[in-house]
Amino acid sequence: MTADYITGFFFEAIKITLLLSAPMLLAGLLVGLLVSIFQSVTSINEMTLTFIPKMLAVALALIFSFPWMMQTLVGFTEQMFAGMNQFIR
Repeated sequence: MTADYITGFFFEAIKITLLLSAPMLLAGLLVGLLVSIFQSVTSINEMTLTFIPKMLAVALALIFSFPWMMQTLVGFTEQMFAGMNQFIR
């Protein structure tokens, strides 16, 4: 087990983490931006108005991207178990 292998493994783990969290984060960002624009246009200054649409958008993004997320995570796990012999040495 070399330092290059460990560095590559952690790089892949961070990349997978960012990829898996991106759909929910982008959905929340987009809905928050749209609600903020709506609030500024209509002069509504209600702070709690953004929570429900953001929660719904994040939940919908999770539901729609879940098969892709599981496929990506299973692929990473299979790759990790396939390279397990390098951990044992």
